[in-house]
Amino acid sequence: MKRTIPGALCALIGALGCGGDDTDSREDKGCSVTAQSGCALGQVCEEVEGGNPACYAPVTFSGKVADLTNSKPIANAHVVARDANNAAVSHVALSGPDGVYKLQVPAKRDKSGKPVQVSYTLRADASGYNTFPQPPREAVPIDVSTATGTPLDVNSAATDIGLLAVPDAGTLGRVSGKVLADFPGGTLVVAGGATGVADFDGTYTVFNVPAGDRQVSGYAAGLQLAPATAKVTAGAETPNVDLALKGAATAVVSGKVDIVNPGDGKDTSVILVVEETFAGLEKENGASLRGEAPRGLREAGVSGEFSIKDVPDGKYVVLAAFENDFLVRDPDTSIGGTEIVHITVASNSLPIAEGFKVTGALGVKSPGATKLEEVSGTPTFSWEDDSSEDHYELRVYDALGNKIWEDDAVPGVSGSDTVSATYAGPALKPGMIYQFRATSIGKSSGGKPATPISQTEDLRGVFIYK
Repeated sequence: MKRTIPGALCALIGALGCGGDDTDSREDKGCSVTAQSGCALGQVCEEVEGGNPACYAPVTFSGKVADLTNSKPIANAHVVARDANNAAVSHVALSGPDGVYKLQVPAKRDKSGKPVQVSYTLRADASGYNTFPQPPREAVPIDVSTATGTPLDVNSAATDIGLLAVPDAGTLGRVSGKVLADFPGGTLVVAGGATGVADFDGTYTVFNVPAGDRQVSGYAAGLQLAPATAKVTAGAETPNVDLALKGAATAVVSGKVDIVNPGDGKDTSVILVVEETFAGLEKENGASLRGEAPRGLREAGVSGEFSIKDVPDGKYVVLAAFENDFLVRDPDTSIGGTEIVHITVASNSLPIAEGFKVTGALGVKSPGATKLEEVSGTPTFSWEDDSSEDHYELRVYDALGNKIWEDDAVPGVSGSDTVSATYAGPALKPGMIYQFRATSIGKSSGGKPATPISQTEDLRGVFIYK
């Protein structure tokens, strides 16, 4: 009997999406990306550009999780790969006693079988440590196509993860359980503001949950999960907090994006992030607004109206997605249509999100305009000029997510379409991967302070120092 898997319930088992194909039809073509069936032991089913899915040896990320302050290995850390919108795309790997982990990641192939260029970032959680990444620390994108060896693996500075200890770890506990659904992989679990990601078998752990009675909720497109209550004890684990399936989530969130001064951009994507995970970021990080995005709550190819289907009950923040599309959410708070949009979904309602503006990104010229580049000597960063800026703010992050240098007064330019700034921070480490990000700041007017008006994209400006 043919079983159709709704698009919203396509767990990302080895792929970013399944395009609405049903499992049986993919199996007829050779193998199933969604069910990961039809391949020999030790192989995985991957998408193929311009062709049917096929079986290949898996691509992995490998590295070490360690305490950032003393380099001691951290055992039993949970590591997961995420797409540009922070939605999980892999199973959850555990680090060993030596802190080493190996994580299989989805890797779309070209017709010759080589992985095509796509970037993921890593998330890591461990008991007594802050989740990585957490502002101001950023996760540097890792390009799957850079994998080498047999089997293919990426092992670099960007796959090593340094965690920072939680100062009040003794007052925190952890919650574990299982998401009881057919396709639970990648479900975002939230407990007391802390988060975790369910593995493909539904098991999850949320670390560093404040002690007390806490509501535990799960979010994934198409899944309406019943919240549970956990009595969290400091320094201990509260197990068996299972999230039962209430039924299918069928709510639709609609709205409109207004694209202004798009430059090379044509359309964008819109995502929903869980409001509880967004709290506190709005004021602290200005234009760098982030939150945890459940799998599947995304609409691509948006140039005006959008509609996100199969949204479970909850409170969300509506954001422009973070893929490389030459566009960013308009960060200029001095004009209308740039306010952060919050919505509530309840009982399969049809909420309408207020419209918001998206604008052309500052185009990265060098390094890292389109791929990971090698840089030696003293780097010079360059990007496209913003026609109405007063000055620019420039920040450089290392692969561990640390902000290592910033210049908040890069002058604007006149008569040129390129802005350049020379690095003047501490010595860069050979073999380390870095990323620069630039933000244009407008002119103050009428006594109002200057505000950001555009910025470089989240996945560009990445380089390795030689």
